[in-house]
Amino acid sequence: MNNSLDFSGKVALVTGAAAGMGLATAKAFAEAGAAVVLADYKEEAVKAEAQKLAASGYKAIALRCDVSDDAQVAAMVDRTVAEFGRLDAAFNNAGVMARSMPTAVSTRDEWDRVIGINLRGVWSCMKHELRQMERQGSGAIVNNASVGALTGNPGIGSYIASKHGVVGLTRTAALEYVQHGIRVNAVNPGLIDTQIARDVVSGDEQAYADIAKSVPIGRAGRPEEIAAVVLWLCSPGASYVVGHALTVDGGMTIAP
Repeated sequence: MNNSLDFSGKVALVTGAAAGMGLATAKAFAEAGAAVVLADYKEEAVKAEAQKLAASGYKAIALRCDVSDDAQVAAMVDRTVAEFGRLDAAFNNAGVMARSMPTAVSTRDEWDRVIGINLRGVWSCMKHELRQMERQGSGAIVNNASVGALTGNPGIGSYIASKHGVVGLTRTAALEYVQHGIRVNAVNPGLIDTQIARDVVSGDEQAYADIAKSVPIGRAGRPEEIAAVVLWLCSPGASYVVGHALTVDGGMTIAP
């Protein structure tokens, strides 16, 4: 049986790739043989990570991109194709956590910040990725949603709304483009050991540790565990998976 996670000759694009789930996924694509574009608004950090991959013999470049800026997203996809000739897989991962505040005292600026990156950013990335993949007649996209797409969570309404929106957008685009040879899916991570998870508890390590212990599996997930799921969703092994939001949460959402 052929290895369905062999991405040799393929090109992958990952946003939010300077750290966390994005970086782990970019590394996994590179190790699986893909040429990888690492994109992030943190230019120096993402350049350093791409240089590490290149120094290890992988094909990798870094691009600065603020996904809330449609022009920058268009340029990111154009540069990817100019550099590597095509685009086979994309992980739209860039996102931010909302500042905790009840809905009635939340601000328009905070709403616009979170929705602009988490939801409009995913829409913008997909729009330009889909155009390229449609020209090729093939491709796979995975959007990073959240277990927050399945529930409510007091204090972070803009984040929760953005992630519900990502799942709806994923399902709609999946139906629009599946007959063009493009599969669009999402992943719903639970508590993953990243900075954004610590931001939820304002960096309180004890609170973070307590939350991690409360996960049925007994720990936070590792970014590499999300990367493994993203690669599978982009692989031929998931060829019949379309418009699905795959929850990867150590049992959080099924616990009583």
